[in-house]
Amino acid sequence: MSRCVIISACPVTPELAKALRPDDFIIACDAGYRNCVPLGCKPDIILGDFDTAPCPEKQDDVIVLPHVKDDTDTEYAAKLASEKGFDEVLLLGGLGGRRVEHTLANLCTGLGLERRGVRTTLLDERSRITYVMPGETRRYPKENYFFFSAFPMEGRAEGVCEHGSYYELDNAELTAAYPLGVSNEYAEGSDCITISTRSGALVAVETIPD
Repeated sequence: MSRCVIISACPVTPELAKALRPDDFIIACDAGYRNCVPLGCKPDIILGDFDTAPCPEKQDDVIVLPHVKDDTDTEYAAKLASEKGFDEVLLLGGLGGRRVEHTLANLCTGLGLERRGVRTTLLDERSRITYVMPGETRRYPKENYFFFSAFPMEGRAEGVCEHGSYYELDNAELTAAYPLGVSNEYAEGSDCITISTRSGALVAVETIPD
């Protein structure tokens, strides 16, 4: 099945267009439909309460959400993607911007997707964010990224093993009160970092150096 791309409202540059695939199903959230222009794509669905941008006129497949609701527009889009049966989601326009709480909310939305069995990536021009769920091991080839960070998404992660990095971990405990996993690097001669967690989900952040 094709991948679902959710486009939120944080500014993006045309550079991110290279992350798109021809068969992606695209959901634009509220003002996120404006990001479709620099990305050179057309949304299949536009949804939102349109508190940050006017509702598009003469546009098919617009879903108008109420202003008073529990779900953010991006969370609603994530649930819709899950209901439609997508097993992979790429979130663009979900990091940075002027309101840090939206970035934090989008990280929570990504974890919710992962718990529903949907592999999720949040991407901007400098960073790629993914999740390591309990009981799994993930591989991270070096590619263009240099820094590698891991944080306990649920407050505490136990039995964390990380290899191929400069600072390796064996059966370690990561807690939200101490950022032990921040700003690691690939070890000399290593072209891949592997990381696993026995309990507690991790959020993994790959970053391009300055």
